Amino acid sequence: MDDLARLAALHGIATAYQPAPDVTVQVSEATIRTVLGTLGVATDDAESVRGSAESAAERAARRLLPPTVVLWQGEPVPPLPAGLPPGSRVAVVAEESGRECAWGPGLPLGVHRITAAAPDGRTDEATLVVAPERAPAAPGRAHGLLVQLYSLLSEHSWGMGDLGDLAELARWAGRTHGADFIQVNPLHASLPGTPTDPSPYRPSSRRFPDPVHLRIEDVPEYADCTERAALAELACGGAALRREVLEKGALIDRDAVWALKRQALELLYAVPRSPEREADYRAFCAEAGASLDLHAGRQASRMGEDPRARTDFHRWTVWLTDGQLAAAQRAAREAGMAVGIVHDLAVGVHPGGSDASEPALHARHISVGAPPDAFNARGQDWGLPPWRPDVLAGTGYAAFRSLLRGVFRYAGGLRIDHVMGLFRLWWIPEGTPPAEGTYVGYDGEAMLAVLVLEAHRAGAPVIGEDLGTVEPHVRRELARRGVLGTSVLWFERDWSGDGSPLAPQAWRADCLATVTTHDLPPTAAKLAGGHVELRDRLGLLTRPAELERAEDAADTAEWLALLDGLGLDTKGEEAAVRALYAFLLRTPARLVGVWLPDAVGDRRPQNLPGTWDQYPNWRLPVADASGRPLTLEELMASPRANALLSAVREGAVPRTAPPGARGV
Repeated sequence: MDDLARLAALHGIATAYQPAPDVTVQVSEATIRTVLGTLGVATDDAESVRGSAESAAERAARRLLPPTVVLWQGEPVPPLPAGLPPGSRVAVVAEESGRECAWGPGLPLGVHRITAAAPDGRTDEATLVVAPERAPAAPGRAHGLLVQLYSLLSEHSWGMGDLGDLAELARWAGRTHGADFIQVNPLHASLPGTPTDPSPYRPSSRRFPDPVHLRIEDVPEYADCTERAALAELACGGAALRREVLEKGALIDRDAVWALKRQALELLYAVPRSPEREADYRAFCAEAGASLDLHAGRQASRMGEDPRARTDFHRWTVWLTDGQLAAAQRAAREAGMAVGIVHDLAVGVHPGGSDASEPALHARHISVGAPPDAFNARGQDWGLPPWRPDVLAGTGYAAFRSLLRGVFRYAGGLRIDHVMGLFRLWWIPEGTPPAEGTYVGYDGEAMLAVLVLEAHRAGAPVIGEDLGTVEPHVRRELARRGVLGTSVLWFERDWSGDGSPLAPQAWRADCLATVTTHDLPPTAAKLAGGHVELRDRLGLLTRPAELERAEDAADTAEWLALLDGLGLDTKGEEAAVRALYAFLLRTPARLVGVWLPDAVGDRRPQNLPGTWDQYPNWRLPVADASGRPLTLEELMASPRANALLSAVREGAVPRTAPPGARGV
């Protein structure tokens, strides 16, 4: 191994990767040097590379402990951490109590500091993570809804779906159709600006939610506000935005919604809070600490405000949003849902956002993406700066723990977007195409242990989005630790055999099974081939349209033939959609998710990968088969929606619910 390759290996940087089992791609030397430089490693010439490699190897050899030691409860604890010489002494200080604990099976759950002393006088210190063996289990068999919240407008919405709408959807889905969860898009704080980036997967902060989702009328101070005329005028403005979307076909305008809600919140901020609410607010700020101050100040700056004068206002809006998120989860549980609201954790943050304002934690001049594969020949650049694995480990994964605790405050469950990012991420140097990146490894066991620990504390199951090229050992480790995978019907084929659709009994059990996702065509469009026509109109096809249509039609026909063979009725669009979901219920999948637009025959994808301004990504309301936008009230009254969800409920395998879980 040459010096550069050895140096890369010591820092977890891949020098080659396999996009397919029989294909190996070498990473360019320029990329390796750039990524090493980002981590502060000198690679100017052959001598510096050799010196850096020798120094890194010496540091690794001197260490008694790895940066992070992981223990899983219920598994044997060795007499000493791996690698320590006989006769070494170990001390553990518990994180929460500050008390010293004896190394052994009785170590408490948590993240602690461990010190070691070897007989030769060497000492070392590291992070110790003691985690449960597995994340909390999902119900034996549960079904629920998948929805992009902004797209779900009720008769009370101010131009986009809000947290009041989410609570109402949960009540209907739980009480009427026995649903146990609703999975939503990321509700993270967006990056202020005009226009705002509409993608929920490029937020300013993943740690804090976005107040644009607030139901203004549900803020307690609303009832005590004396500016009734001003509030009424703003509510009329919100109603006008709603009508523009629902009646005139306008796109959801997040900026216009926030402009109105921000004015309303300014009026409510001036209303004196009760002593109880003031105490709750102060406690929230104290718990969130400096990270909330940093976020609020950064958001104020991005809005052109003086952070010194406006930080408290933005802290307060975060607190309000946190409270309404918790209220939505309570509504879901009161409606009988065993899980409730499943929140989505984006893989990263916008480079100009508040989270990225901690430069030591994020790699500079690097973005995250994906290498070229069978679905995207050019690869993908998501424009998100990655966490530095060395800084994460050196700080005891404090940022990751804080992030998870923040989301789990109000989540019944959590979906991890691009869950393989716990183990490795595709780093792309600034100014280079996605294909010129490389994988950088993280301590997957440590990241997974922190995730399982925080999920256990919250009592919330975890779903990992593991679509695409995923190393087999990653899926094994996720399954071993109770993290469910994601199985999308159209991708579930016998890829190691003849490529035919996978029979239901061959599906894995530890997954959320769905027919489609927000990045794929709704099921009605897939059945009719409408998504091929859409991509053809937008110039996105890389092969002749006739070939694409033929292959897509053959793919759909194979699935329908399998359904017909199982005795499922596929005659007609609505019947075929019901049959596809009935098929999912014949698999052993623990969770089955219904894409809410499928319930009303919507044909438009919420996001069309590979487009920016060519398609209205993340700005479409849920619509019926004719493209007419529907209110939440119309959706709940829809015969088509109720027929599908009733069929799913009737086809779900009965399970034993936790005592009192139904609640109605």
